[in-house]
Amino acid sequence: MKAVRFHEYGDPSVLRYEDVEQPVPGAGEVRVRVAATSFNPVDGNIRGGFMQGPIPVTLPHTPGIDVAGTVDALGEGVDGIAVDDDVVGFLPMDGNGAAAQYVLAPADVLIPAPKSIPLADAAALPLVGLTAYQALFDHGKLTAGQRVLINGAGGAVGGYAVQLAKNAGAHVIATAGPRSSEAVTSAGADEVIDHTATDLTAVVTEPVDLALNLAPVAPDELASLVTLVRPGGVVVNTTVWMPAPSDEERDVRGIDLFVRSDADQLAQLVALIDRGELRVDVAERVPLAELPALHARASQGAVHGKVIVVPSAD
Repeated sequence: MKAVRFHEYGDPSVLRYEDVEQPVPGAGEVRVRVAATSFNPVDGNIRGGFMQGPIPVTLPHTPGIDVAGTVDALGEGVDGIAVDDDVVGFLPMDGNGAAAQYVLAPADVLIPAPKSIPLADAAALPLVGLTAYQALFDHGKLTAGQRVLINGAGGAVGGYAVQLAKNAGAHVIATAGPRSSEAVTSAGADEVIDHTATDLTAVVTEPVDLALNLAPVAPDELASLVTLVRPGGVVVNTTVWMPAPSDEERDVRGIDLFVRSDADQLAQLVALIDRGELRVDVAERVPLAELPALHARASQGAVHGKVIVVPSAD
């Protein structure tokens, strides 16, 4: 089969589109014929060798944490899933990923794919959708009637976060640049602030219950978010190389989020999609052979929106 792998850590030039032996599922595993994976910024950090502590991988390594595809073979002891089932899942970050024609997955991370969107597009959901869900509800404890500030809402996580927060009955304040403000508004934000032209602390005059930071902002900008949160509120930060700010005197907690695979939560997101309550936006569809070029574009900041990566059928 064809796969993209890197045999050493480095810049995007280490990625190779090459022939690899088709994997055989072991106990508890299934083999998935990949309809698509997606690009996530963490893929570039893993490839560059910057995540060897939290995400140790064995070289050569195939990237691609998200997978959507069709079950092709079952390992021993797998039940509740059948050959030819369409599935979606968040693969173990330290295992081989889905930038390939076939991938092995633990059966328990896979769930039935959404039926209302193309199967390949479902690959745009797992990592970013779960990041948004866990930030808002596991850590932010967001409930109806609360106010949430989503900083950096124009990215892939932000699109889901705005929709999920609005669905939960929250008042959503979102920051976005001019290029993405229309998309953030259509996702349901009540207020959209142009972060390129406005100081947040001057515009957000009523405290929020939750500030969610999705943007690689300067440390002083991140620290300023805590001043916008009411006493007893929370700041959730997804840029884990900078710790979330807190304010003990006002009981404002700072939480750093590192997303985890959760099949039950992913099934809830799929149900929302099939009920028409959660939109999946795909900015680009890139052939698997062009994944190295996609990594190169991303390293230059030239990738905007969610990109899925599609293997050829042969």
